[in-house]
Amino acid sequence: MKIIHAADLHLDSPLRNLERYESAPVEIVRGATRRALENLVELAIREQVALILISGDLYDSDWRDYNTGLFFHRQMSKLREANIQVVWLAGNHDAANEITKTMRAIEQLPNVHRLADKFPQTLRLSLRGLDVAVHGQGFLNRTVTDNLAANYPIAIPGLFNIGLLHTSLEGKSGHDHYAPCKLSDLLSKNYHYFALGHVHKQEIISREPWIAFAGNIQGRHIGETGAKGCLLLTLDNDQITEVAPIYLDTIRWRRCLVNVTGATDEDAIFEAAITALRSNDNANWEHPEAIRVEIFGECAIHANLHQQPTRWINELRAHAADISNGRIWLEKIYFHTQGTFDIAQNLGMGENSLESFLQSLHPSDPIIKRLEKECVTLAAKLPNELKDSTWLRVSEPQIFATLLDDIKHMITANVSINLSEQKIL
Repeated sequence: MKIIHAADLHLDSPLRNLERYESAPVEIVRGATRRALENLVELAIREQVALILISGDLYDSDWRDYNTGLFFHRQMSKLREANIQVVWLAGNHDAANEITKTMRAIEQLPNVHRLADKFPQTLRLSLRGLDVAVHGQGFLNRTVTDNLAANYPIAIPGLFNIGLLHTSLEGKSGHDHYAPCKLSDLLSKNYHYFALGHVHKQEIISREPWIAFAGNIQGRHIGETGAKGCLLLTLDNDQITEVAPIYLDTIRWRRCLVNVTGATDEDAIFEAAITALRSNDNANWEHPEAIRVEIFGECAIHANLHQQPTRWINELRAHAADISNGRIWLEKIYFHTQGTFDIAQNLGMGENSLESFLQSLHPSDPIIKRLEKECVTLAAKLPNELKDSTWLRVSEPQIFATLLDDIKHMITANVSINLSEQKIL
């Protein structure tokens, strides 16, 4: 017998300002969570699974219209025809007080079971000769800081016991600290399998007994990189013989570092970028990729990169589209390069030089504070795509140091060009 453990479907999760980016695959990303659910249903039918577990955040929030619920209903109807049961519980995104009663009415199908939100519930099912008990409690409201697992019942003798829980455990980076608990809390229940949700990265926490995060089934932004999917459990009577990751995503997010150290011309930059884009762990991935590129290193055309960022971004996006037949889209491109022009050696600046002045500046200086205040005023008038620019946060130490270095290299590069022109004349 087989069981699927999935979590964090975030069905119809809204786009995060994706429309503002030129050539962004808006329609593909908008429908990605639906396609991933369709892949999940197809997998379940193909593998003839008996049960699908969904550990919270089936929905991203209250529906904007009924289409979300109707789509879910159609997919669950397919599972009903295949005699596949579904058990799920609410997480922080689709907590009981976030979803309307009308929506729950659409969800109702005899093969779909939502566990209680006010107390731990045990659901008994007879699945193809195996008697199963699924224990769990959903979120009554969006913010649950109590240890829900503490009140879960002990395993029922003679049954295959499964725990369903939306939790951050003892804390996971990048995730709100909801329904916290210790590993010992879960182990003490003596369940055969604990199906966890909330953390979007797939992870096996324990193998004896099995405790795992399934991760989300579709990455939705650059913070959710890599392959996404579910876990497929294979059982022999009441023993789990295999827990295998199955990927369901239809668009994949990736970060790409491009080292351009020593690059002397534009062709070298493009060659380094193309090489880095082609060298990745998704070599056999045939679906769209959204990639964030970070270009770094010391190179001769540092100033050119920073003086004409829009031109470089568009040309790099064009190159990415060419080498992938449009399959790759560069979500954002950052330039973290440094110039090779030595200001002290080439311009002979002393203690009272421009370099000394720049080095004497500090983020807390009144002139910097005044600049930041003016930046805040300016930001209010800027379009959304420019409001996340680093120079608007000029007093942050790390950003201040980077901007100072950029200013120095920009000035010295221009001076070096002028000197070269004078020598030619």
